[in-house]
Amino acid sequence: MINYSIVWMILGMAVATYLPRMLPLTFFQNFTFPPFIQEVLKNVPFAILGALIFPGVLFIQEEIWFGLFGAFVAFIIAYTGVNVIFVVIGTIITLSITSYLL
Repeated sequence: MINYSIVWMILGMAVATYLPRMLPLTFFQNFTFPPFIQEVLKNVPFAILGALIFPGVLFIQEEIWFGLFGAFVAFIIAYTGVNVIFVVIGTIITLSITSYLL
């Protein structure tokens, strides 16, 4: 038997997550932000990535120095100004090599 309250809850959550993504795309399609705002928005992925990953660096169970080294490598790669995906991939490769050597 289908519980319709759960179905309505899922549909409501789908609408609640879809609207904030769709509305700016449709309303600001022909709008150009000032250069300062564009520069700020370019840094948002790095800020979000840092906010998501940094607590995990501090609470790593095995070896805290391994987490701190990974954070340092990620900071150095990000400081060069490359895309976020290259920061993540570069850090994963560096930590993989480091764990293999140790």
